[in-house]
Amino acid sequence: MPKLFILELFEGYYFCQAQREDFFKRAKPYKDHPTILRMQKLAQELGVVIPVSFFEEANNAHYNSVAIIDADGTDLGLYRKSHIPDGPGMSGYQEKFYFNPGDTGFKVFSTKFAKIGIAICWDQWFPEAARAMVLQGAEILFYPTAIGSEPQDSELDSREHWKRVMCGHAGANLVPLVASNRIGKETIETEHGDSTIKFYGNSFIAGPTGEIVALANDKDEAILTAEFNLDKIKYQRHSWGIFRDRRPDLYKALLTLDGIRKSSSG
Repeated sequence: MPKLFILELFEGYYFCQAQREDFFKRAKPYKDHPTILRMQKLAQELGVVIPVSFFEEANNAHYNSVAIIDADGTDLGLYRKSHIPDGPGMSGYQEKFYFNPGDTGFKVFSTKFAKIGIAICWDQWFPEAARAMVLQGAEILFYPTAIGSEPQDSELDSREHWKRVMCGHAGANLVPLVASNRIGKETIETEHGDSTIKFYGNSFIAGPTGEIVALANDKDEAILTAEFNLDKIKYQRHSWGIFRDRRPDLYKALLTLDGIRKSSSG
């Protein structure tokens, strides 16, 4: 399996702990973005695929975005984070201040090694995102992430919950999944005083039945690798019947916010 670099907003600290207008200076346009250009050269040099997370400025809009760089350095396109979190009180995940909801939709990118689907952090809590990508042909799912403690509630720890949900995406869709997360503490001055998040790491790779095949700890940087026979997994996915037996005609509630199907007459 190719090596990939996929941490969310990896160019610096996770700045979304604070609502500060000076942090908008960190955003840059997609076209000729210096980090993307640098990663294109690196991908070509090493022969690897690199999803590049960055803070995108698009005129008056701003996005939490990923550009997917193929192993020959080609920029295959852009995904913009669809679900934007905003916690209560002094929560450290105040992304709605910075980011517009993504408008690209969920996409699949055909790389040298596999067809891959990319979603970002808060997207990972929505099973619809994983299913949409696999329906479009994704053979591996990738989730760059920045998740850890809640500054307003030191007792809240979602680490194991997060892992179980992600493994569920792999198992429900019979595809491998890669989740990468930060480690360490980051403190930022906010309008309410200092805010600190302790990121709980635990980056992992899950196999197609939801089993964890490689796992990092919560303290150390790590490089995780795993090998998968994608053809074998494809035939397993087909024979299992979870896509054959889908009933899209019965899923109309998923297209509503309240779960109530409206009549054509209103």
